[in-house]
Amino acid sequence: MKSLVVYSSKSGNTRKLAEAVHGYLRGDKEIATIADAPDPAGYAFVAVGFWFKAGQPGPDSQAFLARLTGEQDVYLFATHGAAAGSVHDAKNGMKKANELAVGAHVVATFSCSGEVDAKFMEVAAKKNPQPPWLVDAQAAKGHPDANDLKMVVRMLEELDLP
Repeated sequence: MKSLVVYSSKSGNTRKLAEAVHGYLRGDKEIATIADAPDPAGYAFVAVGFWFKAGQPGPDSQAFLARLTGEQDVYLFATHGAAAGSVHDAKNGMKKANELAVGAHVVATFSCSGEVDAKFMEVAAKKNPQPPWLVDAQAAKGHPDANDLKMVVRMLEELDLP
């Protein structure tokens, strides 16, 4: 099976998840940033990693998600400053990703907290109103951690890919 892992990462958080996914996959596989991603056509499996901006995938990720078709199985994974399971980023952001990948066959999704740069948090704290993820951002310090990396791969194990 030919697999592709693509990701967008501002701080390195999503890159860590992408590398774990790529490391788990067997067979013919590639990894690339979304900016350098090949055409997803011709791949049986595509894993797409992204970060959230304003509660949805970053702009470069949105463009890539729209290029996916039903030809491949797709695994969506993301990092965000909000708490896992939060409505703002984790749920609404992944819902938006699924909507953007409307033609794709999404087989699984995963998201986890990702450490937010302290300077970025300072800027966000001065905004009125403050972004909803800010209250959770302190708890994201150190993430993705070893358990997050284990969990992003566990989703793949449950898919039992060839």
